[in-house]
Amino acid sequence: MYLNHLLEQTLNAVRKTGHFILEENRKFSSGDIEYKGKNDLVSYVDKEAEKQLVKSLSEILPEAGFITEEGTANVGRADRYNWIIDPVDGTTNYVHNLPFYSISVGLMEEDEMILGAIYEPNRDEMFYATKNGSAYLNQQEIRVSSVATLEESLLATGFPYSKFREMPAYIDVVQDLMQQTHGLRRMGSAALDLAYVACGRFEGFFEYNLKPWDVAAGALIVQQAGGSVTTFTGTDNYIFGGELVAGCAIRSDLMEVVKKHWYSGKDY
Repeated sequence: MYLNHLLEQTLNAVRKTGHFILEENRKFSSGDIEYKGKNDLVSYVDKEAEKQLVKSLSEILPEAGFITEEGTANVGRADRYNWIIDPVDGTTNYVHNLPFYSISVGLMEEDEMILGAIYEPNRDEMFYATKNGSAYLNQQEIRVSSVATLEESLLATGFPYSKFREMPAYIDVVQDLMQQTHGLRRMGSAALDLAYVACGRFEGFFEYNLKPWDVAAGALIVQQAGGSVTTFTGTDNYIFGGELVAGCAIRSDLMEVVKKHWYSGKDY
């Protein structure tokens, strides 16, 4: 497989869909909002964007399967290659006309990510990476922050929209980190949070109740930018495990703070 050629085609498909999302936002209204569950929003834009991506990516790599947020693909998971897609990561921001949302597309070969692309259409920023390559933002190589201590770090996180029984532990983590860092930001798009870690805008990111399409592309981009990614307990099941800590050199210290307060009935 020629990853560079595949990457170029993927970026073109993602950018095209990003332009569609941005154009639709100009005429979007509250009447277009649907609910998949409590605080879990979706719209025709998410669904149509996903259909566009599935069509384009199917033409690029016909043998690949799909793992998608909105479930519009007519094919399921394949044995070797699978695209992991979030057509609009940050839907709540999108429907409120808050310009912080993204498209996230990753390609997995068996159990390993080999390509990742995250596009933020409002700033026309494309973050991308391939296995064993560098990470880029709009053709410029990016690296994670050189900051080495939590005390100098700006972190990102996400507020959960379900699994509220774990909220007390989460609040304890936030309270602890607010006293040890330059601050925390909750932007509303896990994919972009990871992209911002990759280019050094954030030193670290943590969140629970995540889905594969939230993190698959971003995790690879962080790693290829020199960062590291694990679950809250340091394992590598961060794509399907529902929780993630990512960062530069501070990631292990960040993980220890999260782990200290965390409880979820899991066997640590």
